[in-house]
Amino acid sequence: MTSPATAPSERSGAAPGTRPSAGTRPSPGTRPSAGTRPPADTRPSVAGGLAHAPWGLYLAVAFALLLLVAVIAPQLLTTHLPTAVDYGAALQPPSWAHPFGTDESGRDLYTRVVWGARDSLTIGVGAAAVSIGLALILGTLAALGVKPVAVVVDRFVEILFTFPALLLALLLIAIAGPSAATQVLAVGVGTAPGYARMIRGQILGARNSGYVEAATALGHSRWRIVRAHILPNALRPLVAVFALSIGQSIVWASSLSFLGLGVAPPASEWGALLDAGRAYLTTAWWLVVIPGLVIVAVALAATTIGRHIQARLEKGERS
Repeated sequence: MTSPATAPSERSGAAPGTRPSAGTRPSPGTRPSAGTRPPADTRPSVAGGLAHAPWGLYLAVAFALLLLVAVIAPQLLTTHLPTAVDYGAALQPPSWAHPFGTDESGRDLYTRVVWGARDSLTIGVGAAAVSIGLALILGTLAALGVKPVAVVVDRFVEILFTFPALLLALLLIAIAGPSAATQVLAVGVGTAPGYARMIRGQILGARNSGYVEAATALGHSRWRIVRAHILPNALRPLVAVFALSIGQSIVWASSLSFLGLGVAPPASEWGALLDAGRAYLTTAWWLVVIPGLVIVAVALAATTIGRHIQARLEKGERS
């Protein structure tokens, strides 16, 4: 009979100090030794690791504040006007006098990028609000509506989801014509089906949870359960989703402007700058590269902030 003090290696028949093979599993009650390291975290990084790095979050927040200043008071960041023409300085490369270079009319590209932040972010935030608002209505009806309504809405969302978002946006612009308002509506409607499916899943998960069953057993009304338990818990992630959708909406809106279906010239919206600069790509690369990098930086900053908010919310739910 083996005594309780017998070491695990002796019970398994291995010599003392011998490590178990890679395929050997420890017994259920066995604790790892003091020198054993936990397995490395192999989960993929989020937003290139920026959401988990403090410096990445700080850079994203600082960049977001800079964009806010550009939207509210662009004259604090530049003393030039975005429409000031100087044909003698046309197509100059980036320099101390013109950090981003000049366009074909001699207009300072840095000034146009700064003033274009108002148009681009207004379209991006507006499209994100339309997308989340429409998705909230459709997702809630599909999850909590009476059965005929829920089935119809669910099938409608599935049909919309089968179409690419860009195709839906192009269809709306073809009907209503290119403009800033149409761009907001087109991007919002085009990206709404995916968020509607997510919201529907969140609500269904909350409806089948234990606290809802407990509230039902206590005799609470359906409206009270929906208002006090289902919606607050199911819609909490929307804060992070809204931040993430802003970056996505800016990218989609810039894509439409690049195709000539957005804000008309001489507006300095970032997608319109890309559209105007592609004719000079081989001779003036800065007209395309710099606005493109700004769009990427904005999308990355929005994604980093949204992922951080999402991680904090998930941490709060676990605690």
